[in-house]
Amino acid sequence: MVSFQFAEELSKLNLENTFNPYSNRCNIHDEDNAPFIRLQALASMLNVATRTEIDSIWIGRDFGYRGGRRTGLAFTDDAHVHEHAKRWDFTIQRPTKGEVVTERSAAVIWSILAHVKASVFLWNVFPLHPHKPDNPLSNRAHNALERKIGEEFLSQLISLIKPGRLIAIGNDAARTAHRLSYRHNVIHVRHPSYGGQAQFLAQMCELYHLHLDGY
Repeated sequence: MVSFQFAEELSKLNLENTFNPYSNRCNIHDEDNAPFIRLQALASMLNVATRTEIDSIWIGRDFGYRGGRRTGLAFTDDAHVHEHAKRWDFTIQRPTKGEVVTERSAAVIWSILAHVKASVFLWNVFPLHPHKPDNPLSNRAHNALERKIGEEFLSQLISLIKPGRLIAIGNDAARTAHRLSYRHNVIHVRHPSYGGQAQFLAQMCELYHLHLDGY
């Protein structure tokens, strides 16, 4: 019940120049019941996480229009939505229609997650998709107000699932993670975008004692 309440409260957020995947529907790319699918997926994932020993929360910045806007799941594009659900022992109908859309950051994240057996929860500082005015299929960085709102939800999430550590992916995530760390260990790694892929992969391989080709 607590998990559904968390997801439901998130679905009520209505902010200018943002897309809330748990209540908004894209007329171009979404199935008719896409918001419901995404909301139920989030609630199901949270329900399992509250009963699981969570190794870490991997924290990103916000949803992108090719990833979380479509799936409602952080660092997850169409190509990995079923894999994400499977990690939390539930199934999901893809919320979007048409061809499968991929996101580069999601591909890199899941190239590591495929080798990580520990329970990892993916989240963002701002858990919606911020976009430019009059251009919903664009990306922008969240603003100060959106960050504050996002940090309130992240703080609730930390209390709800009690991770062993916070892994901040990128500088924006690191600043928030340190503010909300309390007694949690915060590890800051490079974001895989903008030339950071090799460093990100090397850092994650070291953290999880992985031996992948080239790392």
